Amino acid sequence: MTDHVRVYFAVEQDAEGWPPVTVERMWATPTPRERVVVLDNIPFFARGFACFDVVAVTEDGDGALWADKTIKWSGNCTIRVIPYRSGPLHGDRQAVLDTFKPFGIDGEGIEQYGIVALNVPGDADLVAVKRLLREGEQDSRWAWEEGCVGDAWADA
Repeated sequence: MTDHVRVYFAVEQDAEGWPPVTVERMWATPTPRERVVVLDNIPFFARGFACFDVVAVTEDGDGALWADKTIKWSGNCTIRVIPYRSGPLHGDRQAVLDTFKPFGIDGEGIEQYGIVALNVPGDADLVAVKRLLREGEQDSRWAWEEGCVGDAWADA
């Protein structure tokens, strides 16, 4: 294994075809343990994973590494935000990132699907973050969904 490897995630679509992909690739760093990596990306579509999770992988016949399960959760939450083009942000992904930056939240956007994946650290003000997400949904700035959350998020 090298310094960084690509890990593939099987993605299940719902009846409406969301998310728009069936496979997602992310960068990861190998660990000393065989077939165990640390995720270096925020998932856009794979559910149940967060940036810096320790993940077991399996290798297929072509040498591709496929995510199996999380061995150790990073404590980070993955939240996906889709800014409405017809809303006050006019679909601006950077505006979403700028809105959450004061909370110590980073993320990245993907133009092709108009989505922002946020990496919410476990020590962020989760109550305030959830309030902001709900307010943004109410005033038509965005839609959002939980990709990977823990008990602290659920309790916030």
